[in-house]
Parts: sequence; C-alpha cells; structure tokens
Amino acid sequence: MIKELTKAEEQIMLILWEMEEALVKDVIEKMNEPKPAYNTVSTVIRVLEGKGFVDHKAIGNTYIYFPIIKEADYKRFALDKVMNNYFENSYESLVSFLVKDKSMSNEELNELIQLAEKLKKNK
Repeated sequence: MIKELTKAEEQIMLILWEMEEALVKDVIEKMNEPKPAYNTVSTVIRVLEGKGFVDHKAIGNTYIYFPIIKEADYKRFALDKVMNNYFENSYESLVSFLVKDKSMSNEELNELIQLAEKLKKNK
C-alpha cells in the first residue's frame, strides 16, 4: 500500500523518478538552493526505503538508489486523496473549484472537456 510522502520525501522522489537511479550526491545536485546537507538527504532516502518507495544496489560501499513505486501510481494515490478529502470524490466539484476559484478560462475549460472526451474514446 502506498503511503503519503512528506514535502522533503516528495521532492527527492520527483528527482529519483526523473533520474531513474542516483547517488545521494546526484540527488543533492538536482535540488534547489539552499541545498540540504548530505546526511539529511541520505536519511530521507533511507526513510523512503523503509516506506517501500526506494531500493538500492550496492557497488562497493556506494549505494545507487532507484524508485520502486512508479510516479504514475503515486500521482493516482495523491489525486484520490485530494478528491476524497476536498471534493467528496466528485469531479464536478473539482471542475467547479477550478473554474470558480482558480479562474480557469473558457479556453482552458474547453481544452479540458476535449481532453476528457478524447481519453474517454481511447478507453
């Protein structure tokens, strides 16, 4: 079962999903300034291993980390959580929120409708 990520964990996972595998120093290089300490990133990655998001392969005494949860699976989990917690599992409520509260333009709304229709046909 997928667990929710903290902001720091999510930031590292986004980098690992992009890179597919990385050393701790590679992850740090991809992070924005101010860059966290090596030990901080290493600790978060080990927590991600414990949560079942990341695994590693050892080459000598160097660990190469890689994601074992797919980004698409986590996106689905995160969207389901938002839909359940904030929109009562109603896509109508979500679209209403986007149009009213986020000032979605008519053009953006039409693009969303066209995309939904296209995806529905390809199901």
